[in-house]
Amino acid sequence: MTSALAPDSLGPTICVGEILVEIMATSIGDGFREPVELVGPYPSGAPAIFIDQCARIGGSAAMIGAVGSDDFGRLNIERLERDGADVSGIAVDPDYPTGSAFVRYRADGSRDFVYNIAKSAAARFGWTERVAALVHRAGHLHVMGSALSMPGAAEVIEAAAQVVRSRGGTISLDPNLRKELVLDADTERRFANLVDISDLLLPSGDELERAAGVDGVEAALVRMFERGVKEVALKQGRDGATVFTPGAPLIHATAFAVEEVDPTGAGDCFGGAYVACRRLGMPVAEALTYANAAGARNVTRRGPMEGAGTRAELDAFIASTPRVMP
Repeated sequence: MTSALAPDSLGPTICVGEILVEIMATSIGDGFREPVELVGPYPSGAPAIFIDQCARIGGSAAMIGAVGSDDFGRLNIERLERDGADVSGIAVDPDYPTGSAFVRYRADGSRDFVYNIAKSAAARFGWTERVAALVHRAGHLHVMGSALSMPGAAEVIEAAAQVVRSRGGTISLDPNLRKELVLDADTERRFANLVDISDLLLPSGDELERAAGVDGVEAALVRMFERGVKEVALKQGRDGATVFTPGAPLIHATAFAVEEVDPTGAGDCFGGAYVACRRLGMPVAEALTYANAAGARNVTRRGPMEGAGTRAELDAFIASTPRVMP
């Protein structure tokens, strides 16, 4: 099957949004209302995790965002650069610190977060000459729906989408939004506009229905294809992942059986691997296997992008890891 995405040779995959450090409690419990042991900092932020995995598997990838002029910022830039991502679109803010997220897992697997994004460097970037130069040579734009809640990021995303489209590039969207999340009218408009110009959708759970605005997976798929989406890669956790395309049989890949250490970043690694593989010309089934492997390998490491794998590492993981039995 011909890829719905522009080839990697057209220019890098770019992603716009928050760059953070994550600091994790080592014990299970409720919140941070008493002293607890912590580990970190780890490079983080959903767009940054996506781009790191995209680069590690061999795709051309670049990040747009901002960090503070501090060790947390340097940690993130050095990790992305080391893993092969273009960091020319990352601003360094001299006045605000790098964004942060403190995380503690509860006994039921849910998480408590203490974020500093809105009042950090993570939210302080916009359309600059360096960003424009990067966007004008990009071949693909990947959007995290949650980034639309950041005014600066939303404006850059809208401008970048027009430029990438004008040069024959493509767009993918990870909705990263739930039915229960109430957005303001402007963010809803931006989200709907992005759905309408996306070539690939990467939802999980009820995000497909949320993006389509209808209930039921089949009805949501019909609506997505009517709106111009060419490919839907549905992340299904322990049930694997399935790709739907108009007028073609679905393609399913079973999940890998792993012991979960830290689930943060699994979906971002899935997306980074899938987008890179499709842009590199891989057929859906092969790209989907790598994407499942990338997400599964990442949950076996503590830290949101510590398990992001190279092509060789993912090949070894695929060869040695059993699949989840139906």
